[in-house]
Amino acid sequence: MAALLPAEWIKNWEKGGKNEFVQLCRTLSENKSHDSMGFRDIQQALYELAYHVVRGNLKHDQASNVLGDVIEFREDMPSILADVFCILDIETSCLEEKNKRDYFTQLVLACLYLVSDTVLKERLDPETLESLGLIKQSQQFNQKSVKIKTKLFYKQQKFNLLREENEGYAKLIAELGQDLSGNITSDLILENIKSLIGCFNLDPNRVLDIILEVYECRPEYDDFFVPLIESYMYMCEPQTLCHILGFKFKFYQDPSGETPSSLYRVAAVLLQHNLIDLEDLYVHLLPGDNAIIEEHKREIVEAKQIVRKLTMVVLSSEKTEEKEKEKEKEEEKTEKPPDNQKLGLLEALLKIGDWQHAQSIMDQMPPFYATSHKPIAVALCQLVHVTIEPLYRRVGVPKGAKGSPISSLPNKRAPKQADSFEDLRKEVFNMLCYLGPHLSHDPILFAKVVRLGKAFMKEFQSDGSKQEDKDKMELLFSCLLSITDQVLLPSLSLMDCNACMSEELWGMFKTFPYQYRYRLYGQWKNETYNSHPLLVKVKAQTIDRAKYIMKRLTKENVKPSGRQIGKLSHSNPTILFDYILSQIQKYDNLITPVVDSLKYLTSLNYDVLAYCIIEALANPEKERMKHDDTTISSWLQSLASFCGAVFRKYPIELAGLLQYVANQLKAGKSFDLLILKEVVQKMAGIEITEEMTMEQLEAMTGGEQLKAEGGYFGQIRNTKKSSQRLKDALLDHDLALPLCLLMAQQRNGVIFQEGGEKHLKLVGKLYDQCHDTLVQFGGFLASNLSTEDYIKRVPSIDVLCNEFHTPHDAAFFLSRPMYAHHISSKYDELKKAEKGNKQQHKVHKYITSCELVMAPVHDAVISLHLPKVWDDISPQFYATFWSLTMYDLAVPHSSYDREVNKLKVQMKAIDDNQEMPPNKKKKEKERCTALQDKLLEEEKKQLEHVQRVLQRLKLEKDNWLLAKSTKNETITKFLQLCIFPRCIFSAIDAVYCAHFVELVHQQKTPNFSTLLCYDRVFSDIIYTVASCTENEASRYGRFLCCMLETVTRWHSDRVIYEKECGNYPGFLTILRATGFDGGNKADQLDYENFRHVVHKWHYKLTKASVHCLETGEYTHIRNILIVLTKILPWYPKVLNLGQALERRVHKICQEEKEKRPDLYALAMGYSGQLKSRKPFMIPENEFHHKDPPARNAVAATVQNGPGGAGMPTSLTINTVRLEESTTEETEKLKEKSQGVVKVINKVVNATPKVTTSNGNSASNSKIVKEKDEKEKSGKEKDKEKKDKTPAATPEMKALGKDGKDKPKEERANKDEKAREIKEKTPKSDKEKEKVKKEEKASKEEKSKTVVTIVESKSTAEKEREKEPSRERDVAKEMKSKENAKGGEKIPVAGSLKSPVPRSEISESEREQKRRKVDTHSSPSHSSTVKDNLNELKDSSAKHYINHTTPALSKSKEREVDKKDLDKSRERSREREKKDEKDRKERKRDHSNSDREVPQDSTKRRKEENGTTGSSKHSKSESPSDSPRLNEKEKEKNKSKSSGKEKGDSIKAEKMEKSSSGSKKESRHDKEKTEKKEKRESTGGKEEKKHHKSSDKHR
Repeated sequence: MAALLPAEWIKNWEKGGKNEFVQLCRTLSENKSHDSMGFRDIQQALYELAYHVVRGNLKHDQASNVLGDVIEFREDMPSILADVFCILDIETSCLEEKNKRDYFTQLVLACLYLVSDTVLKERLDPETLESLGLIKQSQQFNQKSVKIKTKLFYKQQKFNLLREENEGYAKLIAELGQDLSGNITSDLILENIKSLIGCFNLDPNRVLDIILEVYECRPEYDDFFVPLIESYMYMCEPQTLCHILGFKFKFYQDPSGETPSSLYRVAAVLLQHNLIDLEDLYVHLLPGDNAIIEEHKREIVEAKQIVRKLTMVVLSSEKTEEKEKEKEKEEEKTEKPPDNQKLGLLEALLKIGDWQHAQSIMDQMPPFYATSHKPIAVALCQLVHVTIEPLYRRVGVPKGAKGSPISSLPNKRAPKQADSFEDLRKEVFNMLCYLGPHLSHDPILFAKVVRLGKAFMKEFQSDGSKQEDKDKMELLFSCLLSITDQVLLPSLSLMDCNACMSEELWGMFKTFPYQYRYRLYGQWKNETYNSHPLLVKVKAQTIDRAKYIMKRLTKENVKPSGRQIGKLSHSNPTILFDYILSQIQKYDNLITPVVDSLKYLTSLNYDVLAYCIIEALANPEKERMKHDDTTISSWLQSLASFCGAVFRKYPIELAGLLQYVANQLKAGKSFDLLILKEVVQKMAGIEITEEMTMEQLEAMTGGEQLKAEGGYFGQIRNTKKSSQRLKDALLDHDLALPLCLLMAQQRNGVIFQEGGEKHLKLVGKLYDQCHDTLVQFGGFLASNLSTEDYIKRVPSIDVLCNEFHTPHDAAFFLSRPMYAHHISSKYDELKKAEKGNKQQHKVHKYITSCELVMAPVHDAVISLHLPKVWDDISPQFYATFWSLTMYDLAVPHSSYDREVNKLKVQMKAIDDNQEMPPNKKKKEKERCTALQDKLLEEEKKQLEHVQRVLQRLKLEKDNWLLAKSTKNETITKFLQLCIFPRCIFSAIDAVYCAHFVELVHQQKTPNFSTLLCYDRVFSDIIYTVASCTENEASRYGRFLCCMLETVTRWHSDRVIYEKECGNYPGFLTILRATGFDGGNKADQLDYENFRHVVHKWHYKLTKASVHCLETGEYTHIRNILIVLTKILPWYPKVLNLGQALERRVHKICQEEKEKRPDLYALAMGYSGQLKSRKPFMIPENEFHHKDPPARNAVAATVQNGPGGAGMPTSLTINTVRLEESTTEETEKLKEKSQGVVKVINKVVNATPKVTTSNGNSASNSKIVKEKDEKEKSGKEKDKEKKDKTPAATPEMKALGKDGKDKPKEERANKDEKAREIKEKTPKSDKEKEKVKKEEKASKEEKSKTVVTIVESKSTAEKEREKEPSRERDVAKEMKSKENAKGGEKIPVAGSLKSPVPRSEISESEREQKRRKVDTHSSPSHSSTVKDNLNELKDSSAKHYINHTTPALSKSKEREVDKKDLDKSRERSREREKKDEKDRKERKRDHSNSDREVPQDSTKRRKEENGTTGSSKHSKSESPSDSPRLNEKEKEKNKSKSSGKEKGDSIKAEKMEKSSSGSKKESRHDKEKTEKKEKRESTGGKEEKKHHKSSDKHR
């Protein structure tokens, strides 16, 4: 063989030989084939190279270097090199030359890095290995290798004691491995196997093992092997098969071992065919059950740790974070879970469809442990797919979808496929329960299950099945709910933001009632996430992600953030929304961006959001009030606001939220009405606010279009859809009426049930909220429900009030739209029926339709009040008042004009706008024009309507006020039952009430005294103001404002007054008996006197305001400031009244600055506005002439306002007769009557004060009368004179002095009072009627009886003079007693006529009193007191009548009377002297008192001016001045008015007298006191009783 390596290469190795060799090797290596030629060539080339080294021609390191280059050319190069070394090893060991051997050794050592040790150990001689240092000792190595070889090749492993022959096993394997496709059966093969065992002495167990091995390799032949093994088992012990399988499993239980799936499958099939028992096999499998439970626990702990890590705030550096991440990665690499044979077997069982055994294995493990392994979950899902296939194909596949059919399992022992919903319950639901949250691995199956649920719900909700079927369906329905709770929702949580699944699920969910849905969401949110480690992690990750998004959410990035929120919400909406809502509750500025960002949600998510909102609202751990207990918590306000915005913008079902509010109301909790208020406001665009301007209010009295354009603050747009949704939700769940009724009832519940422990301010807030929401909600129903819906749902007024106990105002508020709808539909019917177009025809039809609709209402309202009520006002009037609205009474022309002008301006702006594209211009202009036309059409329609209504009222008015008792009583009823309840119902109702009063006046309604009505409204507003909430005070202020507006209009111009009031029955000053309405001009109140009356009203308002401001009570001050702010345009007009108010308000500002900032703010606001009005105020003499012409001195009635009410008709008629008597007679009598008339007027003045304070006095007085009429015998006339006993005095005193003080009475005194009254009243009752009859008779014979009347008058006057003098004495005595006690006297809230001047009370006492007043002035217990007052008033009125009765008796009595008169004159002179002394003493005692100086100075000023007697002058004093002086001034004024037609001469005389009158009266006082004391010492028991009780009152 030629040498491959020429000698030249070796010589010139470094120069070119090396490269040549490498090139040679490369060339040889490229021939990759394993043919012997190429292989040998490389072997030879390497051998030659090595041989040159051995011979010493080449250095070993040069060779090793080149070999290093060559070794990479072939994979087997190291092996070839080792072969070369082996041959050289043999060759060199035989050689004699020692150096060649050394060269070889050096070469091998140099090449050790190219050939591995093991290859060298295999091929080199042990001695060589030892010399190379690869082994320690060659001898030991030899011994070891011999041992190993012996063990491997020569040692027998198993003694074949059975004399088995290998040929037998070979034949067995051939037998089992043959082609089984022919006619070969297991029986045939079994016979052959038996033969083999017998012939070759085979071990039967080993044969079975081999059968199993072959079966493992040929799994497709189940039908052959299973019967074979079954037959074979008859020859073995039963346990054998199980043990053999157990050993097989044991074999793979090494840590690195992996059990083959074929073994699992064989075991599963054998289990399915019951060839082995699961219990027997189970013990052979690893890991043990305890280990599994431990692992499960460990997973839970790990999950919790992950949660803790996510929730913890770690401020770590970046490096540590990187390290942690690396650590985690390493852990993941190292943890390869050991083989879990139980799960492997379980998977195999599921794959072949053996559900029973699979179920029992899963039962041994913790819940969901098995299915948390994906292969098992997938296998189980596949099994479910197969099981539900036929049913799904039949009912579940959506229209148009094809779907891929799934073939059934080949084996017959698999679960039966479901053909009906009933079959689902047997197996499928059970399988799904084992799957739990891991259905998430198979979204297709998820969708199938949901679609089946949908199909089931369709069938479930269709009626007409038998009772048995219904019960089955109920059972199935509950199963479906369980599946949804345990499987579908948890699986959705584990899916990756699958919006389609969410929508698919909603398809089924929307068929459930919301109660079920919310229950499911509750479970999902609060329980499901804790049931499984995976879900625990998912929850933590969701919260973490939600935090991330919410931190970055702003108005600017709503879209991207919204998309992220959407993604997150598809899988875990409950967790996400819970977090978002918690943020909204803290930061309300998030509301708008959050609402905008929720647009990527699915329908299911919106529904979940609704649930989460309700859950957040119902959170029992949250306080609904702030810490100060006076305001609703901000979290609740934020949530309510969010509710309104989100429900309006997105199609979320409202039923749950509305039902929640209703349930809260049922439970007597009204906080959550805030939510309803917000939802209605946002969804329907109906605002409720007290801050409306008068322009807005005016717009609200027009049609719907005007309301929308001019009535609301925000521009209400696009509420059509949302309000429709709200309406549907209310009607579908029958919540419209229940919510109304609950709110109406809850208004009182707020005060009497909820309000017990709460701060008064909060109670007011809640009451207002409840009331406002009712008004808003009622408004929504009225404008959105169709007539049919409304009439179908709202019961009649008597049912509302009597059965549902709805307050009357609310009941009418709810019924009003129904009447309006009803009338308009009836009217339309009548119009269609008859085509008459004349205006009067239309009006006639309208009135007919009104009668048809309202007749049943008139009958229904009778049951609402006592029969007595209907004596004064007719049911028709009552129903008319409550059923009309401002829309019916007046057209707001100015509002319509304003809105139309706005539109014109808008159109002009559009024309002028150059930038706007022409098509947009056109659109905008069209919109404006259409709107303008709508408004004008609406105005025209309203105008026609108002005209029809006024026509109807004109026809009705004569039957309105029956006034069977007195006109005063009528006014009381009108105010009490109509005006007051309605004027505080809403701002529009306040305006309506004022307009209605004016309308009744303008219609010249019989028996309606406009004067009395206005007087009662303005006279004493303290109680009404004090008992209002904040919003009610605002409405009451609006009402007063409108009333004042009318009065101011009449006051401003004589022409207007004459035109609108001059000849109207409402301005008659003399209240004749009912039915006598014709009055001559003299009976009408003339313009100048009307101005006096208006001044009196302004004065009364000032007095009441000052009183409220001085109480120190929060409610009084707040409410009066609100009222004053509202009436600012018309009051105060008079400079000195304005200044008095300003001082008080300034004082409030100073006092409340630190204490109650809200009052301070109110007071400051009012103070500023008041100052700005100052330039428009006028001095008193410009407001009314202080010196009126004598002829027009006003009758006592008008001076008092309601005085005429208290003063019985007989007395009035007497005054009338006096006026009609001749001048001479009056001159003769002037001196006598002068003092006495004062007394009458004082008494008259005192009496009606009671009436103003309470609306219902008259009804009580009537009851007393009726009782007395029954009890009376016919002996009245004999008793008349006896009546003039001091028994009446305490009453006079009480009335004259206390006036309004009575609300201070406690119940303890009530019985005493009642007893006294019973003793007194029987004597004086029927006389009243008789007197009336006699007076009628006397009218007819006027000319005969004038003289008699005059004389009798003087007698009566004389008698009366005694009475008030006693009365004053008592007052004095009481005062002196109380002063002695140390100023314990309490001036009572509301007293307009306190007989003791304020100057007599020191400042510290005043403080005390104010405090006491505050504790008592709550109007809540005034009702019990009112009855007493009324009885007192009644009896006192009767006593006066008795004094006038003798006017009709014989001449003997007249003589007696004359003597009495003389005596009384003597007494009065004595009194004057004593009085003078007293006054001086008093001045000394109280010189330090604050108000002494101003008071005396006023007196002095008056005396200098000589105007003390001038009409109404006393009113000009600031209300801070002595009320007592005012009283006296009034008396004098009234004394003048009693003689209406006396000449100027009389006036002059009067002036002289009256100039000294004020001095005289004050002198009399002390004298009277002393006399009274003497009389008292011998006086009757009753009187003492009365003193005690009156002390208590104070």
